[in-house]
Amino acid sequence: MQREGEDVVNNMYVLCDGIFVWGGISMNRSCIVHVIRTRYADFINYCYLVEEVQSKTAFIVDPSWEMEKILRKLEELQVQLRAVLLTHSHFDHTNLVEPLIDLYNPEVYMSQREINDYHYQCRNIHGVHNLEELTLGNTSIQCLLTPGHTSGGMCYRVADYLFSGDTLFSEGCGSCFGQGGSADQMFESIQKLRRAIPPETIVFPGHSFGMAPGQTMRTLLNQNIYFQFTEREDFVRFRMRGNQSSLLNFK
Repeated sequence: MQREGEDVVNNMYVLCDGIFVWGGISMNRSCIVHVIRTRYADFINYCYLVEEVQSKTAFIVDPSWEMEKILRKLEELQVQLRAVLLTHSHFDHTNLVEPLIDLYNPEVYMSQREINDYHYQCRNIHGVHNLEELTLGNTSIQCLLTPGHTSGGMCYRVADYLFSGDTLFSEGCGSCFGQGGSADQMFESIQKLRRAIPPETIVFPGHSFGMAPGQTMRTLLNQNIYFQFTEREDFVRFRMRGNQSSLLNFK
């Protein structure tokens, strides 16, 4: 159980021949997701360090805020950071990219649409497209374009993991009020994930309103209110309703 004020979440999800074992150990495990909770003042993010066990390499999703936690985990695992996956261009998901490049020179991946629309720049950047497959070491990663929070938001599917950024949270979905945001597109993206992601998939979002990262898609399909809307108009009206005072009340 996470203690109050503890910012590195001590949960591991181990892929063993396609079966995810909570806290499990196996000689056949392929990759492990290490969940790192970071904060700046009252702003809280989750980033994910994915360790490829056999090659002792790793990639990280949306590195943010607290460099020392990431460095400590890399040192603990004795892995080489080979890549950074970015779900979108907002500063709270990208602010440690350049410092990590300075130290490890990883390749960086973001949707080409996001790069174009927001003029995102960093060294080693590669634009990726919907349904493109990346191979990092022995790990295959599927890119899923999911606009709505931003115009070029991207989710990444790794076997039975989904890294969903600010498209899909355990308790909701990303806001659509900012530049390039669109509740209509968010509706399409949520429906896309409903169709494409199997219910046993483990979902790792960019933020939490209280539920621990690592819920199954089945849980989200049953409990997340945005999966309950089948009509675009109803979804858009609810997503864009007024008086949403807790939009950034992340836990």
